[in-house]
Parts: sequence; structure tokens; C-alpha cells
Amino acid sequence: MSMTQTLAPHLPYLRRYARALTGSQSSGDAHVRAALQALLAGEEALTEGVPPRVGLYRLFHAIWQSGAEHYDEATALAAKSPENRLGALSASRRAALLLTAVEAFSPEEAAFIIDESPEEVEKAILDAQKTIDSQLASRVLIIEDEPIIAMDLENLVTELGHKVVAVASTKDEAVAKAHSERPGLVLADINLGEGGSGIDAVSEILAAFDIPVIFITAYPEKLLTGERPEPTYLIAKPFLPETVQATVGQALFFHPAAKVAA
Repeated sequence: MSMTQTLAPHLPYLRRYARALTGSQSSGDAHVRAALQALLAGEEALTEGVPPRVGLYRLFHAIWQSGAEHYDEATALAAKSPENRLGALSASRRAALLLTAVEAFSPEEAAFIIDESPEEVEKAILDAQKTIDSQLASRVLIIEDEPIIAMDLENLVTELGHKVVAVASTKDEAVAKAHSERPGLVLADINLGEGGSGIDAVSEILAAFDIPVIFITAYPEKLLTGERPEPTYLIAKPFLPETVQATVGQALFFHPAAKVAA
């Protein structure tokens, strides 16, 4: 099996992770491309003796970390704004949380990827979760046509300290609720059945408001194709509570205009 065939199944998920880590579609994809180019050109190689996915993420981190000082410096400056209250959350803490909660790596694998000890990773995860839970809260709009899933999301984000201001099951209802409730975060299913498209609903909402959006889908690889505008934040169904927590924290972290719930 060629290198391309070996890595291809993991690329959509690496792109999802890179975007969540950097908070930018363009930045995340640029770092993924740089890692792949270095690999294909023979300038870098995957670590032997580990699964290809682990080696790929470790290579990505080495490439990303080489430019991370400038990124973290910019984050620290942005943290002076009262709107951005996660400035104390370091890049390593975000990485540890995302690798374990979103990408489902073990603490040992995450430690290998970011070149830290498992103990440091576990501490980073706890610190990141505490910071997110204590310092971020937002008004949330849930767009989901399955009542049980909508209820699960509502209970989960409420337990995380956020306020669910509306639940919509159709495109038109979602757009109307966004205008009336002015949420600070949107969780959107992609397929609303007969109620239309969650993507179309979000497009209309973003035309009027600058707010972070997290898409939820059972088939994330169908969205991360590089052939169309793609979401920065993406949660796969069935989702775990820690995945939602980590992704919500990242989305709000990189959107300093998000307001605290009243």
C-alpha cells in the first residue's frame, strides 16, 4: 500500500483537528499541507513502530509547533480584550484536550504526538477543562430535527454552563430564532430532513451575525473534501460529552466577540 493510500483515511480528521487547534480553516489546512509536502518530499518521515495515524499527527505537530510561538504571542495580545477570556489557555492545553476528547487518542498517544509526558497531558486536559468551564458561557441555538438528539445537546450544553435560548428543527425556524434570540453560538445538524438543510440555515444566519458555528454530522468525511466551503468546527455523530465540551470551548475561544450569557 502506498503512503498516500495509507494516510488518506486519516486526512479528513487531521484537517478537522488542525482547524479546531488553530481556529482557522486557512491556517489549519496550510499546516496540514506543509506536513504532507515535507513527508512526500522526503524532508520528514513518519515515526516507525507506531500506527500511521499517530505518526501523521506527530508530524503535523512538529510542523505546526515550529510556527506556534508567533501564534501564541498573538493569542496573548488578544487576551487583553475583555471579550477573550481564555487567553491563559496555552496551545499545549488545547492540543491535549482536542487530541483526547475530539480525536479519541489515549493520553499516552497524545503525549507522544505533542512530545510531552502522559502526566503532563492529563494535567493539561484537567486545566483546560476547568478554564473552559469557569470562564466561558454563551447563549446557544441548537438546530436539530431529531428530538432526542436535541434534548441530549440541550442537557449537555446546559451542564457546561451555557444557556440554550432556542431549539429549531427546520431551516426557517432556525433563521427566525437566530434573529429573535441573538445567540452567541450555534450547534447545527446538517440534514434536517423535510425541514431543509442545516448548512443553508447557517449560511443565512452568518449573513446577518458573526457567531461561531459547530456542525454535527454522522459523516464528517463527506464535508471535509476540499471541494466546497467547509466548516471549521465539526462533531461526528454519535458524539461524546467531552467531544462537545472541547469543541464548544475551542469555538468560543477563537471568537472573542462571543458574549457571556445574561
